[in-house]
Amino acid sequence: MKITLLEPFFTGSHAAWAEEYARYSRHQVEILSLPGRHWKWRMHGGAVALAHRFLDSKFQPDLLLATDMLDLTTFLALTRSKSAPCKAALYFHENQLTYPWSPDDADKALNRDMHYAFINYASALAADAVFFNSAYHHDAFMAELPCFLKAMPDKREWSSIQSIGRKSRVLHLGMDLRQLDPHRQIQSEPAIRPPLVLWNHRWEYDKNPDGFFNVLERLAARNLDFEVAVLGESFSNAPGVFHEARERLGDRIIQFGFAKTFAEYACWLWEADILPVTSYHDFFGASVVQAVYCGCLPLLPKRLAYPEHLPDEQYGQFFYDGETELEAKLEGLLKVAHPSTEMLRDAVSRYDWQVMAGIYDEILEKVVSE
Repeated sequence: MKITLLEPFFTGSHAAWAEEYARYSRHQVEILSLPGRHWKWRMHGGAVALAHRFLDSKFQPDLLLATDMLDLTTFLALTRSKSAPCKAALYFHENQLTYPWSPDDADKALNRDMHYAFINYASALAADAVFFNSAYHHDAFMAELPCFLKAMPDKREWSSIQSIGRKSRVLHLGMDLRQLDPHRQIQSEPAIRPPLVLWNHRWEYDKNPDGFFNVLERLAARNLDFEVAVLGESFSNAPGVFHEARERLGDRIIQFGFAKTFAEYACWLWEADILPVTSYHDFFGASVVQAVYCGCLPLLPKRLAYPEHLPDEQYGQFFYDGETELEAKLEGLLKVAHPSTEMLRDAVSRYDWQVMAGIYDEILEKVVSE
């Protein structure tokens, strides 16, 4: 089977997902992409640019696999001379109905944010199949659709919600977790050093860095012994709390900033001991899965997609309700020896492409055959 994968925002986890599926799939996968910047313009104009690329390509696919950043309706309209025989699937890494907008975004203040949600809604209607990277993501999107349509003046087409629901399912994110393995350093004796606390997420407000650093600063004030590695991609408008925390935590921060290479990033994951996660929002949590795979003990809020990663009763100790409980549990982990994490590693290994590629291939084959 031939698949054209359409990604208008080709960076970070979006790019990794596309390239890795193309690598591990038994199908022929052509990637048509645009640089991962100017996200609003990509959602508007990306379909036009990729339509030209698609029409110029000699690759004739059986299936179009688009991500949520593409206006699929515009793309199909512009390419119908070639795309008409193709089935179309839409994969939601995130969605604009439930994504928490930054309070500093000018469009939000001017009530100009609805159209991006409409692009997702219309694209889901136009697709033959719709996939979400977690059950939490699927449920949040479907629950928000009635609220979204209710905001419209008339002709709300309530039946469209059932139409989208019938062709939607969960297809968890595939990840190349095994590429982390070669960077694991096996030591003959445990290193004598303070526990290393990890941040490996984007430097953005929805990851709640304030909550993360507030807890660490209170523990530091009580003279608990620990160090901190702050990784993750930062942007020009990154929250100021990162640099403020660097000043307040001082020498405790032994790494600050984006890792220059994947090898450097992987080595920090294997080195770290504890991953306190404070995010307000996460549709899947790829950085969390990577850290858990590398042996970090997670402390996760009991919400979002995280309970899907560690769903059994035996993992309850790694979840918390509220910042007070997070602080208490983190303090406890800082005071005890690091327990084995093989059980946690096994739990998230199911997301590796060695498992997921075959699942993707079979599901996408059914989209074409039905």
